[in-house]
Amino acid sequence: MTKTITKLFLRLSLAACFLSAVADRFGWWIADVSVWGNWNNFIDYTRLINPWFPEGLISFFAAIATAAEILFGVLLLIGLKTEFIAKLSGILLLVFGLSMTFSTGIKGALDYSVFTASAAAFALSLMNEKYLEIDGLFSKQRN
Repeated sequence: MTKTITKLFLRLSLAACFLSAVADRFGWWIADVSVWGNWNNFIDYTRLINPWFPEGLISFFAAIATAAEILFGVLLLIGLKTEFIAKLSGILLLVFGLSMTFSTGIKGALDYSVFTASAAAFALSLMNEKYLEIDGLFSKQRN
């Protein structure tokens, strides 16, 4: 039972983190708790941590990252293709943490626990037990 509760907690907390970050970009958090507060500030931050991207592609990469975070957040929340999405989430978070580290220093990545979230996603990708997941419903139908 402990593994299933741990997996559920990892799944839901990673989903919440992704969806909260997206909500912040769209200005859905109040100003007192917001990091970016709006899309333009997020674009500026994307530019800051990715100085090696051509200027014309910054908005594209910001949109791709946001779309991935929405997709990963929703799929982790409902438990669809959990292990695969967790692995992709770990990669996305690791790339984000490394981009932060190489452009602004490691303190930001550590302060925002980006590497911890990446490790949590990789740990989740190794947990095969199904608990309150759509994947679990599909596996029962096949048996």
